[in-house]
Amino acid sequence: MTETPTPSKQAHQLVEAADNLFTTGVMSHSGHANLSARLDGDRFLLTPGFVRGLRPEHLATVSLDGQLLEGELRSVSTEIIAMHSAVYRARPQVGAIIHTHSPAATAFAVAHRPLPCRTEPMLRFGQPEDVPVVPWGPRGSDVSVRGIADVLRLRPTTSAVLLANHGLLVFGPDSPATAHLVVAIEESAEAELAAAALGGAVDFPAGALEAVRASIARVAS
Repeated sequence: MTETPTPSKQAHQLVEAADNLFTTGVMSHSGHANLSARLDGDRFLLTPGFVRGLRPEHLATVSLDGQLLEGELRSVSTEIIAMHSAVYRARPQVGAIIHTHSPAATAFAVAHRPLPCRTEPMLRFGQPEDVPVVPWGPRGSDVSVRGIADVLRLRPTTSAVLLANHGLLVFGPDSPATAHLVVAIEESAEAELAAAALGGAVDFPAGALEAVRASIARVAS
């Protein structure tokens, strides 16, 4: 048995982010998710295989090359270390990653349909573009990880991807911001599906992102 990791700011934020996912109702029936937070250039915290009732001392510390450094992991989390590592390697600015099976977003993943950016929360919380789809590969496999890395290379500004036939993967500067984006994406997916019954959703007018940024700047100044 390895040592229990010492709680840190990143650990507490990760636990709060996990709680937020349940509070906002974006989780699947199973409550499945995995979350991580970067500690430095070589290490990150990872949820141990469950997120309901998560506490800081439950988190494991792993290296980007897949070594368990502190804490314990269930096999279900061991499988996805490479997925998180691939994102951290591709995006040095990313400080946290969240993977869920949020139902509406997963519907787009199952349909192999990119999720359009047609709601203001997506503009505000870091995804002012369509969420692309990563081709399917077995969970945690080299095929899946390479697919994620390929899409991140082709879409250098996306903060989320849909994993075909699987779910949603979101990444951001820290755990709170990443959780906010998960919620924004799930709400947008719900709205997109509901709008289909009304004849279909409509794109933003030209310049919408710039207008939102100007509005945020006015409030912040």
